[in-house]
Amino acid sequence: MTDYRQRSLDLIAFGQRLTGAKVYLRKDWNVYYFDLLGKQFGIMSVIPDEHALLTLKGLPEKNEILREQYTDVTPGYHTNKVHWNSIKLGTSQLSTAELEKMILASYSLVYQKLSKKDQLSLTNSMKESDF
Repeated sequence: MTDYRQRSLDLIAFGQRLTGAKVYLRKDWNVYYFDLLGKQFGIMSVIPDEHALLTLKGLPEKNEILREQYTDVTPGYHTNKVHWNSIKLGTSQLSTAELEKMILASYSLVYQKLSKKDQLSLTNSMKESDF
């Protein structure tokens, strides 16, 4: 298995472990779609190669810092370039753990925009899964 493929699988598995999140193949876009109650918090290239991208939501000021710090982080491909960054999946500049933190940050931004009812529902499902 290639490094790109393994990293893709690891990131998909991480996304699926987040409460209420789903990661699935969205055939009409030909991407893996990271979803929280119908809201997108990430997309990832289906073909894991040197051109593969992971696109995640971020705070505009944080996005700018990441782009300045890492050449493998660019304005979001096919997304709002202020609020989204695309990261080369094969980057050696960022570890898988760092990419997971970025996925979690994107998830958190989307979570914060959910209705209080939906947030409470997710919180309750977290508590129930502890039993």
